[in-house]
Amino acid sequence: MTEHLTLIDPEKQEPEKAGMIAGIAERAGSRAILVGGSTNPGQDIIDRTILEIKKRSGLKTILFPSSSAMISLHADGIFFMSLLNSKDRRYLIEEQAKGALLIKRSRLQVIPLGYIVVGRGEKVAEVGRAEFIDERDSGRILGYALAAQFFGMKAVYVEKGSGAERPVDSDTVRKVKGELDIPLIVGGGIRTGEQARALSLAGCDYIVTGTLVEQTPIEGLYDALRSIIEAIS
Repeated sequence: MTEHLTLIDPEKQEPEKAGMIAGIAERAGSRAILVGGSTNPGQDIIDRTILEIKKRSGLKTILFPSSSAMISLHADGIFFMSLLNSKDRRYLIEEQAKGALLIKRSRLQVIPLGYIVVGRGEKVAEVGRAEFIDERDSGRILGYALAAQFFGMKAVYVEKGSGAERPVDSDTVRKVKGELDIPLIVGGGIRTGEQARALSLAGCDYIVTGTLVEQTPIEGLYDALRSIIEAIS
């Protein structure tokens, strides 16, 4: 069974609304809340966002940071990730090294993650200076994914970036997951139950929705999330 993760970008709404979104996500059946985005809104906003999420839901909060400046000790865990197809050492290892000691001394659960941005990649590709990978180039994506596995990372996240017009090609997901022994997370462009189900049937372990959460009015969010979660259950 594929699980659902809700992505909340602290920059896209006030902390109080983020808490409301998390409460709705929990009722809809989401497994955890990812907190992060391509740009840094400031430590105070990040901390307040996580505290509101924890106040209004019982879901675990996992940091999905774009830099070492986006670490909050109020979270439950952190994706300690490397953007594997970045052309910039900053996103491969330098930001990770900057935050490593703080994380070591924290109580955060550390989840080593190989991060791969495919297609245009939207804002995350621009910020992270990701080298272009065609989403249908399953061999190249698989190479990065297996490298992450052999490095000892605990999961691989393949995405097209927030605002993508459609999700990663399901045939590519099927080919990558067919060779991968660690969990595969897929995000970017997932807006319908049909799209989510295709990715679930292709074998991905987790689906992430973020743009859907940002663009759906709060009064319609439960139904929107529930349609995704029912499709993959």
